[in-house]
This record gives sequence, C-alpha cells and structure tokens, in this order.
Amino acid sequence: MNPVLEAMKTRRSIRKFKPDMVEQDKIDQIVEAGLYAASGMGKQASKIIVVKNKDFRDKLSAINGKILGQPEGVDPFYGAPVVLIVLADKDWFTGIYDGSLVMGNMMLAAHTLGVGSCWIHRAKEEFELPEYKELLKSLGIEGNWEGIGHCILGYADGAEPQAAPRKENRVYTID
Repeated sequence: MNPVLEAMKTRRSIRKFKPDMVEQDKIDQIVEAGLYAASGMGKQASKIIVVKNKDFRDKLSAINGKILGQPEGVDPFYGAPVVLIVLADKDWFTGIYDGSLVMGNMMLAAHTLGVGSCWIHRAKEEFELPEYKELLKSLGIEGNWEGIGHCILGYADGAEPQAAPRKENRVYTID
C-alpha cells in the first residue's frame, strides 16, 4: 500500500504520554510538514508556536482546562511534553481551513516519525485573552490572529488505539 495512505489509515490520537521530550530534529520535521500544508491562494496565512518550556506548557494547560471547565489539576494535554499552537489570520477568508490543514499535516508527520499527537481545542478562546495577545506581541507577531488548535506531541504511554470501523453511506457519486 502507498505509505502516505497507510499512515493516514493508521494514525490515531494519543491521550496518554510519557514525559520524555521529543527530539528537536523530529519537532523540526513535524513543523516543516505543517508549513507545507495547502493554503488558500498559496497565502500561507498561518503561524506555529512551538512550546517546549514546561512552565509555560503547564500554564497553557491550566488555562485550557479552565476554559473547558475541568477541575484544577486535570491536564487537557494528557501529559504531552510539546505543544504546537497553530494560529490563522482572522482577516483571511480561508484562515481557519488553512490552519486546520496545518494541524492535519503535523499530526500525520508525527505519526510517521513515531511521535504521538492529538488535536486539542480551545486555542481560539485562549488567544482572545489579553495575556495571549501580549504573548503574540512579545514574539513579534503582529496582526489579527485566531487560535486554531494545539497539536500536542510526545511518545505514547501504551498501545496506540485501533481505528473504529468506517461508517457506511458517507460517499456519494455523481457520474
């Protein structure tokens, strides 16, 4: 089978991670895959923030959990040591779609490198908070940006889940 199709069929979201840090060369390859995602009119109107700093990662997790309504101390990032935050230009008409493709490319690339991943939501709500707008400014990111998602990365602590059977009646053909 084609290796890309095989990777698509076998990639699964991981929700329990070992604390081991992902090697920088693998993070770089995963980010690069995101940078090569298709984008509306080739504009490339998305950004990626790589978070490896444990203190910042834990702060991000706490705020994400608070937005979700989880009890304090519950980690919505499932212990993953790396968080890739994807942002999209709010003023670009395909920004959300472009950012979603970035997320998909990164999760697929992670899988092919033996790194577990999962898409965690609530980046939109986080980047509406003043402190996150300030974070963007501190990184030199100007403009009107929307959080698309967090691509959490790490090494799976346990077996990867199996794919659920595909539902029927999802494809229709017009010849």
